Amino acid sequence: MKSVAALLLVGMLILWTDLPTGSTWSCPPVHITCAMHNPPNKCFLDRQCPPYKKCCKGFCGRRCISRPPSIPISYV
Repeated sequence: MKSVAALLLVGMLILWTDLPTGSTWSCPPVHITCAMHNPPNKCFLDRQCPPYKKCCKGFCGRRCISRPPSIPISYV
């Protein structure tokens, strides 16, 4: 019985570490990257960003970005 409880606890801890931080959107694709060998990174994990921001790969390194608008904005 103790081994079942321990196994359940380990499984819950593994799932807890993989849970998202409340953001359900994904990072936008990056089509162009800079030529720096080791670009500066402002973050490595979503937890290092302010609330409602996500750590994403950008043009030159990783940085915290806000969620893109759900409705495309047109400037006509």
